[in-house]
Amino acid sequence: MHIDHPMIRRTERRDPWPRLLSEVLTLAGPRAELVRHTERAWSSVTFSGTRHTIALAFAEVEAIAQGEAYLAALPEHEFTIPAHLVADAAVVAVEHETIPCPRMIVEAELLLLDGA
Repeated sequence: MHIDHPMIRRTERRDPWPRLLSEVLTLAGPRAELVRHTERAWSSVTFSGTRHTIALAFAEVEAIAQGEAYLAALPEHEFTIPAHLVADAAVVAVEHETIPCPRMIVEAELLLLDGA
């Protein structure tokens, strides 16, 4: 699900999180539910950018299968975010619930560098 809105297109260079979130949701599949997204500034001596934490839920057996595919694909996925580079994408937590229904929650952290 790519978010295609004129305001988002105009602000992608300055604020690329909508595009990043859209690509993550597309990679995760149509049964993924966004639980939360946080963003914080990040910098090193030579680079600056933002670190994003994205938590997605996958409910029921079919969605959990999509979640497993997302777990495998995320670290190697090539993101296409204008003027930015995803330097790192890692799964940092996976929670499984069984009651009241099978559910998996995946938390990932992505490092998005400016000016790539």
